[in-house]
Amino acid sequence: MADKTVIAFDLYGTLLSTESIAKELATHFGQEKAASLAGLWRRYQLEYTWRLNSMNPFIASASPVDSPEGQFQPFSDITRNSLDHALTDSKLFLDDESSGHLMKAYDSLSTFPDVSPALKALADERAITAVVFSNGTNSMVTNSVKSSPGLGPHADVFKEIVTVEEVQCFKPDPKVYYHLAEKMGKGKSKQAMSEMWLVSGNPFDVVGARAVGMQAAWVDRGGAGWTDGLVRGETGKPTVVVKGLGEVVEAVKKHRRFL
Repeated sequence: MADKTVIAFDLYGTLLSTESIAKELATHFGQEKAASLAGLWRRYQLEYTWRLNSMNPFIASASPVDSPEGQFQPFSDITRNSLDHALTDSKLFLDDESSGHLMKAYDSLSTFPDVSPALKALADERAITAVVFSNGTNSMVTNSVKSSPGLGPHADVFKEIVTVEEVQCFKPDPKVYYHLAEKMGKGKSKQAMSEMWLVSGNPFDVVGARAVGMQAAWVDRGGAGWTDGLVRGETGKPTVVVKGLGEVVEAVKKHRRFL
């Protein structure tokens, strides 16, 4: 594994479309309200993870006795709570049974159209170790990879599923990217981190990976171009920008040839 290129694929918003949950929401509220609610649900889902990271009182220099426990909730709880928040903001209501059904539906979100052909091609790439790298719980991510109609047939492409549960914080905290490196048998050195790739459609994830020295391919399916301005300079930008997952492998190979 150490002599192969590790490519870590983000799950939600990269392989799986979080907007596809609108199909289930539409059975309760109609298509127009469903699309708006799906977007708000995703917004709060991400916001909750960032807020929990910010409230984490971890201080590297503090002793274990002096360091209080960090703020952490499993991603499944965050997803359910953010649904409730989105419903309240939208002045909508679902009973517990319906909300539970939606949570089960989250395990089988639809893939983006470019995912299946890209993973089929990736199966023949012997020099690449592909993994799923997600904020989700181990259970959520495993179920999604196996249950999603678009991912299930290609589940064997991924040699590992890496989640944030063990480190109990979320992207883009540096600890989660170093955790990925450890799980893949890499060190935390600058050289080791630079040999790993993140593939994500989420700008905050790309910026987080680049901040610790990883390479990152940003999936710009909308063709809007890179606009995130939080971190200026090359370290804040994706290594490469691709329009779809089918371009990732060639982009990685091309980058390596120019090193």
